[in-house]
Amino acid sequence: MGIRIFITGGTFDKEYNELTGQLYFKDTHLHDLLELGRSRLDAEIRTLMMIDSLEMSDEDRELIAHQCKNCDEDRIVITHGTDTMAETADYLQKHVAGKTIVLTGAMIPIKFGSSDGLFNLGSALAFAQTLPAGIYVAMNGRYFVAGNVQKNRESGTFEEKKSV
Repeated sequence: MGIRIFITGGTFDKEYNELTGQLYFKDTHLHDLLELGRSRLDAEIRTLMMIDSLEMSDEDRELIAHQCKNCDEDRIVITHGTDTMAETADYLQKHVAGKTIVLTGAMIPIKFGSSDGLFNLGSALAFAQTLPAGIYVAMNGRYFVAGNVQKNRESGTFEEKKSV
């Protein structure tokens, strides 16, 4: 059985308008990235949405959960914006069981050329193949269990939640 990849947007797939300086969505870059990385995985790719994660609603998360529950594959990678990735992981942890789901993204758009996205995607695909069933976030060469991950906005990295 292969890996299912769901695309939801985020910085990962943003384009840059040189005239206005704005970031926007056009098409996913995932197929190009898999080719660039010389991936030989059996992967089924489906775009669910192309939005900034700050605009993601509960209805969007419900759609993601529905697609995860109903796809044939038990190993899933989701490309997602980093701002609310931890929240979506928490949502999936409450609504999807029995599958290995890894969310990943990029701090810098792929089109900028110096993006962390290709590395994060490769890590997520490897983690999806090796981790037991559960919901995870893969960023910065590490994986984190849903419910115990946060984005550190000062360092621009992901980390385990601080104990209080």
